[in-house]
Amino acid sequence: MANYKPDLSCQNKFIPINFAEQILPGTFEYALCYIVENKLDLSGFDAWYNNEKSGAAAYPPAVMLKVILLGYAHGFISSRRIAKACETNILFMSVSGDIQPHYTTIAGFVAKMHEQIEPLFTQILLICDEEGLIGRNMFAIDGCKLKSNASKEWSGTFDELERKKAKLARQSAHHCASSMPR
Repeated sequence: MANYKPDLSCQNKFIPINFAEQILPGTFEYALCYIVENKLDLSGFDAWYNNEKSGAAAYPPAVMLKVILLGYAHGFISSRRIAKACETNILFMSVSGDIQPHYTTIAGFVAKMHEQIEPLFTQILLICDEEGLIGRNMFAIDGCKLKSNASKEWSGTFDELERKKAKLARQSAHHCASSMPR
C-alpha cells in the first residue's frame, strides 16, 4: 500500500501576522492609509465623541473611514459585508489594525457622521487628482442600480425590431381571425 503524507486541511494552525507588513507601498490600501492618516483633517469628528470621563472607548474615526472607504472600493456597500471583511479579510484587518467593528457601528458611523464624511470624500478626490491618480477621461462615483423596463428580449437592431413587429402583427391577425364568429 502506498504511503502518503496525511491531509491536514482540518487542522488549525496559528500563523503570526504583522499587520503593518500586509499593506505594501504602491497599493490602493497603502495610499488610502497614507491619505487618511496624513492628509485629512479629522478634527470635525472630535465634537461627536464625549466619552473621556465615562463610557466605552470609541473606534477611531480614521480607522472607521479607512474600513468604509476600503469596503466601498471593493464594492462592499453593506455594513454587514464590511464588518465580515474586518473579521476574515487580511487587508481589512491590516487597515483597521485588527479592530473589528460591528455592522451596526459601521452603519451608525456613516448615518451620524455623513456631514463630516462628505467633505472628506471631496478632499480625497482633490488629493488623488493632485497626485495624478485620477484619469481625465471619466470618473464615476455613483454605482446605484436603477430599475429599467428594457428587457433583452425587446432590445436589438432596427431590422430585428421590424421582424418582431411583423411577427406580432401576424400573431395578432391570426388570433383575431380565429376569435371572429363564423
